[in-house]
Order: sequence, then structure tokens, then C-alpha cells
Amino acid sequence: MRAIVYVEGNSDKQALEVLLKPLIEQKLQEGVAIEIFETPAGDRKTSLLTKVPVKAVNILLNDPTAVVAAVPDLYPKNKAFPHETYPELVRGLTTKFEQALQEKTHQPDKRIFPRFKVFCFKHDMEVLILAAEEALRAQLENATFKVTWRKPVEDQNQDHPPKYVVEDIYHRHGQKYKGTVDAPLILRGVSYRQIAERCPQCFKPFVDFLENLQDI
Repeated sequence: MRAIVYVEGNSDKQALEVLLKPLIEQKLQEGVAIEIFETPAGDRKTSLLTKVPVKAVNILLNDPTAVVAAVPDLYPKNKAFPHETYPELVRGLTTKFEQALQEKTHQPDKRIFPRFKVFCFKHDMEVLILAAEEALRAQLENATFKVTWRKPVEDQNQDHPPKYVVEDIYHRHGQKYKGTVDAPLILRGVSYRQIAERCPQCFKPFVDFLENLQDI
């Protein structure tokens, strides 16, 4: 069985691969290959919301053992179609998938529909870093900083999403945050289950989905 996960960019891909490494290795032993890909180039969120549903249709029609999960950022809102909340994002992407499937085959096998899943980072991947507060402090050489973000961390808002918070922390410590470098360094060795418990709204359902995948 293959579980193909699409995220917006390379920093998201690297962060998830590091954080979920124990789970990915465990599932591989169980016959489930979890593969994480960044979306095609362009405006990354728009690309994921418009191109990945079409890619998912082609994958699922050709591989009856595959599942595809789309994991965009919720921020910024209203790209590609109107959405400000996680349920609205799910509805919009699901509609895009159903339209692409209908264009490909006029009488689609209904068993295909549950094999396309939509999750999200609320509001972007750096929510995982805010949830890994201890590891963030360690990466900044045990820096002391005041917690200025909301808890639970997924309650951080669209006006000042998690990435902005992380960038501000790095700036205040004389450094520049780079997602492709810093995110994997922070999240290596961090318990993905602990992060899931600290991000119960959107990230935990994604982790639960991966944990419950079974070879078919």
C-alpha cells in the first residue's frame, strides 16, 4: 500500500519526514509506504489546491492500493476558492477532486472517493515548531524568550500565523529563520505523538490517519 502525501513546499516536506520518521519506518515494516512530495512549482498553495486533486485522480485510478492526502497550509485564506476555516478548505478541495474525477471518468467507482483525504497545517507548518517549544529553545542554544503565541498553538490566527512568530523569535536572537534548514533541525528527535496532542485540531487527525493505515 502507498500513502502519497502532498504538502506545499520543501520545508514542509523535510519537516514532516524528520518528525514522522519513526512512524514512516514502522508503517513500512507493516507494508505501507508513506511518501511525502511537495506540490508542483508556482504559487505553492494555489498549485496544491488546483493541481493535486488532478494528480490524485490519476494516481488513484491507476493504483487501487494507493491513498492520497493533501496537506496545505490554511494560511493565507481564500486562495483558489473561498475558505477561511479547515472545514471550508476540506469542502473546497474535495469538490475539486470530485470535479477532476468526473472529467476523467463519467461513472467513477465510488470506492475511490474515500481514498482522497484532506488535512492542513493550521495555519502553516511552523505550528509544529511552536508546539515543539522545548526543541526550539534548544536550537537557539537554550535561549530565553517569552511565549507570545496562543495556546493551543493552532489557535494562532491568520493575521499573525506561526511562521511569523518563529521568524520574530529568530530575529530577536540575531538570526534568520530558514524553514528548509531550521525546521528539520528543531523537529529531529521530537515525539510526533506529543506534537499531535499539542495540535489536536488539524495535525492530530492527520497523524491518526497515518497510524491507522493498513496494507490492503
